[in-house]
Amino acid sequence: MASAPGYWTKFKSYIWDSDAHLKTPEERALIRKLDFGILVASCLGFFLKYLDQNNLANAYISGMKEDLNINGNQYTYMGTCYTIAYALMQVPSTMIIQKIRPSYYLAFCEIGWGAWTFAQAGARNSQQMYVFRFMVGLFESAFFPCLLYLMGSWYTKTELAKRLAIFHLTGNVGTAMSGYLQAAIYNNLNGHAGIAGWRWLYIICGCMTVPCGLLLFFVLPDLPSNCKVWYLSEEERAFALNRAIRNGKGQPTGKLDMALLKRTFSRWHWYWFVLGYILYGESCAATAYFGIWLKAENFSVSARNVIPSGGALISVFCIFMWGFLSDLTGSRFIWVFVPLAYGLIPNGILAVWPPSVKLKEFAFLTGGVQLMTAVFYTWANEVCKKDNEERALVVSSMNGLQYAVAAWLPIVIFPQVEAPTFRRGFPGTFGLVIAALIVIVIIKILADRDERRERAAPGIRSEEVASTDEKNSHEDEDTKEKSDVYV
Repeated sequence: MASAPGYWTKFKSYIWDSDAHLKTPEERALIRKLDFGILVASCLGFFLKYLDQNNLANAYISGMKEDLNINGNQYTYMGTCYTIAYALMQVPSTMIIQKIRPSYYLAFCEIGWGAWTFAQAGARNSQQMYVFRFMVGLFESAFFPCLLYLMGSWYTKTELAKRLAIFHLTGNVGTAMSGYLQAAIYNNLNGHAGIAGWRWLYIICGCMTVPCGLLLFFVLPDLPSNCKVWYLSEEERAFALNRAIRNGKGQPTGKLDMALLKRTFSRWHWYWFVLGYILYGESCAATAYFGIWLKAENFSVSARNVIPSGGALISVFCIFMWGFLSDLTGSRFIWVFVPLAYGLIPNGILAVWPPSVKLKEFAFLTGGVQLMTAVFYTWANEVCKKDNEERALVVSSMNGLQYAVAAWLPIVIFPQVEAPTFRRGFPGTFGLVIAALIVIVIIKILADRDERRERAAPGIRSEEVASTDEKNSHEDEDTKEKSDVYV
């Protein structure tokens, strides 16, 4: 029985978890420990992922173009090499952590991308950068989908969206800091020890990334069904597993077979969430060309790096607000639809390409207001929560296939030879916003239909869900059996 909540607990219920005052002290202590283990490690890693991912753009406008004699669409091809590799391992990674502990696998991946970040500092031509960017993308690919899946396994409906938002916004902080970091490095280290400023950026980023990879090994709590992390007691681990089961979260079966594919592709979840996320993700592409436009307008090297950081910081605020409001109101649809609808404004301005420099700068700076990725993934996690393996496939396919499209679409609509006006690119992203809004409405209609059917026939369950519920009634025995699946 929960004890009477104090004023501080009640206050936190308004600004943080809306049901905090209903939880026992033991449950609140568990969540604090999970926040330490999952949020701290994942946010540090995601910050560094985006720092390492975006340092290509900062290096390009800070001397790399001239040093490596990059011409034509070679810069675009570097991004494509990264994107192809990043897309390749999204779905396989979420399947790998059904067999191998996430803490082991993700630590290995982060150390790997840190090592290849170092390698870029020694690049001598575009061909070497193609290889290095491919390897960075390959090792980075596991981080985002695996953490989305992992957080969806631990947190409940009132907790998940804002925490995914915090996780996601650290990527924008990394994007912002990449600009500030490159500006500081260019001003203070350019030419030091005979090394160009853009090369120092890769060296420093590598030095930051590898230790954070080691941190994952020690603090990431794996899954409720196989958690052995040092800061949770046996009683807390059992309570966490029971809590996940009570909230309707299907637990890992260890079965990756044709039955999984049949279940997944016989439902609407995979098709519409993946399509919606691809359209949404590609509609956000316009802001990536902010620095290139600033260079064309003859802004200084420091300004080219720092000004786009302002847009990233605006995005940070909005990402958290959409997640916070989504958890507070309990609505996923509204806080997916409204931010994306705003995207019609900046994408529309860039599609028209007015002569005003200030208006175009406004469009680039506020383009990130439409970023509601955390809420979108929360929605997918919740709709698919009863089938653990399907949920892993859906969330990883959303990100993986979006990057698969991003591997070739910029070559078609954002060729570097059309910079900075991109007369196919910006009108294209405007059209993608409209298409994404339509798909989001369809997802809402389908999700509401399923909820009505469940309410109308609460005793009817699909064969696989009924089987899962039967197993969950013997949770001690199940926990032992599931642990045998993992390394």
